[in-house]
Amino acid sequence: MSVLVGKQAPAFNAKAVINGGEIIENFSLKQFEGDKYVVFFFYPADFTFVCPTELIAFQDKAAEFAARNTVVIGTSTDSEFSHWKWLQTPQNQGGIQGVKYPLVVDQSLNISKDYDVLIGSDEYNEEGDITFVGEPKAYRGLFLIDKSGVVRHQLVNDLPLGRSVDEVLRLIDALQFTEEYGEVCPANWKKGDKALTASQEGIANYLSEK
Repeated sequence: MSVLVGKQAPAFNAKAVINGGEIIENFSLKQFEGDKYVVFFFYPADFTFVCPTELIAFQDKAAEFAARNTVVIGTSTDSEFSHWKWLQTPQNQGGIQGVKYPLVVDQSLNISKDYDVLIGSDEYNEEGDITFVGEPKAYRGLFLIDKSGVVRHQLVNDLPLGRSVDEVLRLIDALQFTEEYGEVCPANWKKGDKALTASQEGIANYLSEK
């Protein structure tokens, strides 16, 4: 698997459904550079079981992401029409009605390939032709991207394993804290906790005060 941490997030222009129902043709992460942090996450498919719990959980914390100057963006290999229909379906019927953040369309599979979260892959058959082998779906990948467009954190879960939205918020807090104060965040750090300087003296002082 590719490690994208420390590198520019792969760019793309793709269709997306925004504001819970508006289909647009050219959605790009570039529009947020210099202004916003981005949580860009992949999920396997619309109208499934674990996925709506995750997408709704991100929406439930929308105010907390906004307070951190962070936008949330989801994507899967489904079409814009599938995204749209899922967004119109009530939550008690398996839908995600009420989700307002963008859902990007990756029917080409190129975005999932660039972020190296695609379950299947292109392979050569016996005739020398390229064929796709596996499921054209993405693992549960998540990428925290800073305001300069650099990936600062990535996480990839297998299909049955849902993610923690609270942990994503904690990581945003840690990133923004280190950017502001120049200190580093130890294990299990959360906003309001003591951090430490990146030195032997700093770690010694931190451990002695625990």
